Parts: sequence; C-alpha cells; structure tokens
Amino acid sequence: MRRIASLTRVAVGVASLALAATACGGTSNDSDSSSSSESSGAKGLAIAYDVGGKGDQSFNDAAFSGLEKAQKEFGYKTADIEPTDGETDADKEQRLSSLAKQGYNPVIGIGFAYGPALEAVAKKYPKTTFGIVDSVVEGKNVASLVFAEQEASYLAGVAAAKATKTNTVGFVGGVDVPLIHKFEAGYTQGVKDTKPSVKVLSQYLTQTAEEGGFSSPDKGKAAAEGQIEKGADVIYAAAGLSGQGVIEAASANKVWAIGVDSDQYKQEALAKYKDSILTSALKDVGGAVYTLSKSVHDGKPLTGTQTFDLKVNGVGLADSNPKMAEISGLTAAVAKAKEGITDGSIKVKTE
Repeated sequence: MRRIASLTRVAVGVASLALAATACGGTSNDSDSSSSSESSGAKGLAIAYDVGGKGDQSFNDAAFSGLEKAQKEFGYKTADIEPTDGETDADKEQRLSSLAKQGYNPVIGIGFAYGPALEAVAKKYPKTTFGIVDSVVEGKNVASLVFAEQEASYLAGVAAAKATKTNTVGFVGGVDVPLIHKFEAGYTQGVKDTKPSVKVLSQYLTQTAEEGGFSSPDKGKAAAEGQIEKGADVIYAAAGLSGQGVIEAASANKVWAIGVDSDQYKQEALAKYKDSILTSALKDVGGAVYTLSKSVHDGKPLTGTQTFDLKVNGVGLADSNPKMAEISGLTAAVAKAKEGITDGSIKVKTE
C-alpha cells in the first residue's frame, strides 16, 4: 500500500522547509549585550518537556525523537528536562534560564505553556536561540514552531468516517484550549465532508492543564468509555498522555482508536493495544526540534514563525496498521483529501 505519510517523509519535508527558510532577526552570535554567564552554545540542544513529560508516547516523546536525532548526528551533549506538578511560569522561566546559562543552544520549550516564560528568558540571553512548540513568541532570537494540526485531524476524520459501522465517532480533547480546538475542528470537518450522517461526540477532559487533562490516562479512559456507551466505534484523542487511556478503552471494547502526534501504532509501550489503533494524526514535533537544532549547528539559526503543514509533510496521517487497507475506500479517500488540502481546494477550519 502506498504510504499516506510517514515520520521519515515528514522529517524530510521539515528539513526541506528549513533549507528554504530565511532566518529573520538576530542569531545566536549577533549580540554583545548578553548575560555575562551565557555560554556560546557548545553543549548543543536542550528541550524542556510539557505536562505529561517523557514517556507519553505522543507529543513529548515526538520531541525527544528530534533530540535523539540531533545528538546522534552532531555528537554533542544534550539535555531534556521534565516538568513538575503544579509548576508556575516562574518555575518554567528558571528552568529555561538554567539551560541557557549552562550553554545549551538552542533551548526549546515543548508546548504553548512555555510562552510567557520563554518570552522573558529570550530577552535575557540574546546569544542563545530559543524555540517554542505550539505558540508564537516574538523575539529576534526566537523560533516559533507551529503546526497545521487541523489538516492532519481532517485526514483522521476521513478515516474515522470510512471506518465507523455505527455512524457515531468520538473526539476526546485533553484541555479546552484553542490549540486543541484545531484538532476537533479539523476532525469533525473531515468526518462530515466524508459522510454527513455520522454523529461526532466531543468531550474535553479539563478546562486547564493543571487539572491533568494532558496527563491523566484514567480521565481519558473514562471519557472514551462514556462515548463507547453512546455508540462511538472510532475515537480520536488529542490529549497527550491521557490518550493512552482512550486507546486502552478502545482495545477493551473492540472499537477503533486514532492516535495523535506520534505514530502510536508503533509505540512499544502501547504494543498490546496496537490492533485497536487504526491510525494516528502525525505532527512531526521531532522534525521541527531537529530542524531548529541543525540550523543553529550550521550557523544559520531559524527565527520567527515556522509553520509545518501538510504541504511540507510537517503533519500527516500514519498508515502503519495494515488493517487500514482492508476498510473499503479508506486509503483512496484519505489520499484524495490530502491532495485537496495541499492544492487548496479543501479549506480546513481551525474552529
């Protein structure tokens, strides 16, 4: 079966974007006004994880894959730092400052929650290139790494509409915030454009990240079980670590789950549930992390807003599960939708 999208192709596409992009603003070596304790960046890449931390088999682990690639290719020291429960912006600011002081360059905050902290720290360390995933932060030495999540989610919606037998599918969002609304909007549009009669059940686990929406598999499992009771036989989770609970519930009830960010069908920690993971909406956070690191390593650090969409394979849909090919019309429908999005004939909503 022709691959719809894969992490390898995504990474290549992101790297191509980096080569074409022009760094706007300052570089990691263009200022004489930095803190006296700031190093020139000999240690290389450091990332600070979002809630859920390493081991979520999704968003944070995707970022770690980019760090691993950079570490292997460039042979320098790297660091990856876990968040703490109930932490404040001041805690995040201290973490980022510490990494910059130690000489890591670039320093990347994984997740929109790092926005306020990164904006403050970047001004203090102008010789360091900073990156942030899923948020736009202005700064001469800041690269904002944002994605067209709605496009990957649209493809997931097409797959869900083709796979459902009950004409009811579900969406579980980790936290009720604009970023996750993009996932829901694209998914719902993909479902409805493919099969208007299909009902989409939507639920958000929490109103804030501090309440555990991205880090509570038990909450995800309970939400999925509720949707399954209402007839959903395909459930898409955009909920970080909480999505593991959705996948577990889907497996126990013999319905489909759709993963997010990483190709969750391939995750070793989820191997016992893999036959229930229809596909995953891919978001190549790892490719973006690697690309920013490479730009700094090459002496041409990217800054400004860098958008990774379907055209550059920055997002996509996994096809690792061979059962996708057994569902009538699914592969062709996804391929057609991908073509429509990339040529502009399909406009995907973000709300």
